[in-house]
Amino acid sequence: MDLHGDFHVYDTTLRDGAQQEGLNLSVADKLSIARQLDGLGVGYIEGGWPGANPKDTEFFRRASQELDLRHAKLAAFGATRKAGVRAADDPQVAALRDSGAGVVTLVAKSHDRHVELALRTTLEENLEMIRDTVSHLKAEGQQVFLDAEHFFDGYRANRDYALEVLRTAYGAGAEVIALCDTNGGMLPPWVSDVVHDVITSTGVRVGIHCHNDTGCAVANTLAAVDAGATHVQGCINGYGERTGNADLVTVVANLQLKLDRQVLPAGLLAESTRIAHAVAEVTNFPPASRQPYVGTSAFAHKAGLHASAIKVDPNLYQHLDPVVVGNDMRLLISDMAGRASIELKGKELGFDLSGDKDLVARVTGRVKEMEQRGYTFEAADASFELLLVEEVEGARPSYFEVESWRVITETLTHAQVGEEAVSEATVKLKAADVRYVVTGEGNGPVNALDSALRSAIVQAFPAVAKFELIDYKVRILDQGHGTDAITRVLIETTDGASSWVTVGVGHNVIEASWGALVDGLTYGLRRHHG
Repeated sequence: MDLHGDFHVYDTTLRDGAQQEGLNLSVADKLSIARQLDGLGVGYIEGGWPGANPKDTEFFRRASQELDLRHAKLAAFGATRKAGVRAADDPQVAALRDSGAGVVTLVAKSHDRHVELALRTTLEENLEMIRDTVSHLKAEGQQVFLDAEHFFDGYRANRDYALEVLRTAYGAGAEVIALCDTNGGMLPPWVSDVVHDVITSTGVRVGIHCHNDTGCAVANTLAAVDAGATHVQGCINGYGERTGNADLVTVVANLQLKLDRQVLPAGLLAESTRIAHAVAEVTNFPPASRQPYVGTSAFAHKAGLHASAIKVDPNLYQHLDPVVVGNDMRLLISDMAGRASIELKGKELGFDLSGDKDLVARVTGRVKEMEQRGYTFEAADASFELLLVEEVEGARPSYFEVESWRVITETLTHAQVGEEAVSEATVKLKAADVRYVVTGEGNGPVNALDSALRSAIVQAFPAVAKFELIDYKVRILDQGHGTDAITRVLIETTDGASSWVTVGVGHNVIEASWGALVDGLTYGLRRHHG
């Protein structure tokens, strides 16, 4: 029985996860990921640090207008007030207060040496900074959590002071105190002992925030829960600085499936594979094939002893039914891969495929064949929906027929340094029984193609005037082939009200981009014209 009420699942991908080397999220990326996390059913999504950088401030502004969260509350992250300044007068605290987030997670120093060397203030003043900031934000009507930074190191150095930090925050109104293994150096038995001591000595509601520097972030999180923590923090796909944070999907799957603790809304754990892979596409980091529960190899079995045994009873060689996390068993010599994911994604898009095994097999086979050529549909729902419509209805939606296209990029031999090359594209197509030949210019070949294609189609379908390309990602799939490698392109298009993602694959980036552009316009026209 949880004496503190409901269990908290708190995601910090958009803030702590975004500190991963090479990961750079736009505001649009963060909004997209937030929607995916809400679909997983997490209780809290930490959006970033408003006031500390313009991107996070913009995220909270847009989130208040564009995010319609069904399960999660949005949390703003920030620090306690500065020394010698009232919380009510601190501009950084004001940014948290004005962020529009109903929850504020404050980071506070709990290691005495950090207080003296990093904050350059006294231990007493640090306690007052915590007390003043927490009570001020509570009085303003916000729910307040506190991240006790470097807590485990601080506990070892000065247990009495570290515990006093927790008591001060809790007494001022913080609802949860998350103990942070900021350096990631802890092991499960150590975490368990400290959490037990904290709860026994202070009575505060304990959360846990672990980094993976010892490879134990998930294990440390579970050890904290076993010792009484009722709030877990982590990042989707284990993103984060250095070796990453606790992988939130692995944590919640273990809690629900192994420890029988219902920490997500019923049925949503089955979305975890799709969501983990969709977020990977947004971040442009390839999904880890060996990631627990959701990796493409998590339930993959080679031919031989496994194959015959699995035909008798799949559970002989896997620890649970992969369908419960939205994944699928794969026999590397069979066609079993992907069926559960196909049904789940089809259901999400409004197609009930469960009663038609032949259709599911046909779609699965086609997806497998296309994935062999480099396609991915985890984040490209619009392209998958077009494929599904074609299989269900017997024909692909078609609003225009392309006759040919070409693109030329020209730069002058004596061009000035920094002067852009000019690209020109010509598209010939037929739409609404009229033939169009249109030329478009752009600052690159893809931009020129996009311009020419939309300029032609808009004459037959005026709704296309609303369409705009808002994101573009390229991934090289077989890097060993160098410039001759297969290329995958993901394009996000908007009509001003919503957005959709399409995928294209080709031997060069222009060919791949063309496929994604055509799918993007076709999908948009289907939405507007049926």
